[in-house]
Amino acid sequence: MAAVAAVGDEFVRRYHRLDIDSTIETPTDPVLFVANHGFGGVVDLNVFAVRAALDELHLDRPLTILTHQLAWTLGVGRLFEPLGARPASRDSAVEAFEAGHHVLVFPGGDKDAAKTFEERNLVKFDGRTGFAKLALEQKVPIVPVVTAGAGESLLVLSSGERLARALRLDKILRVKALPVSVSVPWGLNVGAVGMLPYLPLPTKLVTRVLAPMIAADDETAEQFAGRVESAMQDAMTELTRDRKPLLG
Repeated sequence: MAAVAAVGDEFVRRYHRLDIDSTIETPTDPVLFVANHGFGGVVDLNVFAVRAALDELHLDRPLTILTHQLAWTLGVGRLFEPLGARPASRDSAVEAFEAGHHVLVFPGGDKDAAKTFEERNLVKFDGRTGFAKLALEQKVPIVPVVTAGAGESLLVLSSGERLARALRLDKILRVKALPVSVSVPWGLNVGAVGMLPYLPLPTKLVTRVLAPMIAADDETAEQFAGRVESAMQDAMTELTRDRKPLLG
């Protein structure tokens, strides 16, 4: 699995011409890295891009990656555990921090990962604030990580949120989106792309690691979460200003 991850990191560096923009110093104490999704789940290009960016920080602590429970439901979660993947939950995060690890979370979940092509440059956390509550409880800073470009690796026509609700997937599998997409080699597809590997178009990826953020003394978790999301959206807007699809 380490070899697979290394191939994935090299793939986004070469095929997607990944640019990494980071000026922060390597954190010595545990931090909560907060990242946005590009498209999909296990094969989300943003996961590989963020891993590559964090590799350049030469972290001296293990990294725990909070991953959607669906990976374990489908029986593949354990394959990714050697890479630091754990089911996304507060308990997993607290256990990681108590062990002295850094933690990486993608708060937007499947709603952020199933954005339409039109919304590809949006950071969508859908009102989720658990990551900010976690940072406040554990007294750790948040380091936002923003990646642009992955939404151009295929054409997402619809997020399929209504379809997911109609099929009760939100109740059965905790899946809130069932995207309708066009990709290689699957063509027009409902839902499966993102769970299965697809051949992404050679879109250029850019990842920016922002400066650490700490909640103010009188700031609530909701306010802190909103400030983090706004900072990430501002960075995304800057990264995609005058951007040409695929070319960057």
